Amino acid sequence: MAYHAPASLKEALDRLAERDMRVVAGGTDVYPAQGAAPFGGDILDLTRIAALQGISRAAEGWRIGATTTWTQIARADLPPAFDGLRAAAREVGSIQIQNAGTVAGNLCNASPAADGVPPLLTLEARVELTSTTGQRVLPLAEFLTGVRRTALQPGELVSALLLPDPPAHARGAFVKLGARRYLVISIAMVAVVIGCDAQGRIDHACVAVGACSPVAQRLSALERDLIGQRPEQVAVTLDHLAPLSPIDDVRGSSGYRLDAVAEQIARAIRTAGGQ
Repeated sequence: MAYHAPASLKEALDRLAERDMRVVAGGTDVYPAQGAAPFGGDILDLTRIAALQGISRAAEGWRIGATTTWTQIARADLPPAFDGLRAAAREVGSIQIQNAGTVAGNLCNASPAADGVPPLLTLEARVELTSTTGQRVLPLAEFLTGVRRTALQPGELVSALLLPDPPAHARGAFVKLGARRYLVISIAMVAVVIGCDAQGRIDHACVAVGACSPVAQRLSALERDLIGQRPEQVAVTLDHLAPLSPIDDVRGSSGYRLDAVAEQIARAIRTAGGQ
């Protein structure tokens, strides 16, 4: 086994093009998953690459570097529409995990209960993929293809997340349900971005649910039905939740998860709508 920690993106991509390697950023998912077994194959550590770090503003929106940590996101000066993402950042594991864990690592691990995915879906995030042959960009919903599966091709790295400017009057919220308050895998979670007009009626709505299907999902039918409603009048029906497919496990039954999600959505919308 060889351990590589390149200082430039070019060097990292060149090494990845030469051979298949396990890519590590914060390592907060990789090392616990390894358990007591010895590592096999080479490791490519991206944490020294400055080009993959940080949050920046561009003419077309926002850019979050792949190895930006959850602590950096939680502390960033971002518009109110990002409040759900910042709240989710504070729910990712412990403080130590937030200090080391990265936004791209959370996505590439592709857990159905990844805290970062629902708020990024509500912000219409796109994933920038880079290899030695160039770049391509995929909507986040297309990048995540299933449980622990992504659209990454051999030789590719996630280099950044690209987020368009949300409406200036919109605000985000994030609600997570777990068996305890801290250091917990989600039973169900909801993120929203809601904007209200001068009369207090919803004119912009994005709603995403995690931990209730193989991949977190936007609820497009609910989003359409929210337009014109007041946040305190929102009613979530089973038809709105039809795209979800929650499982029964030790943390909760499928019926419990659906009931919880309906309440979480209402709470998140009230919070984002200023209620």
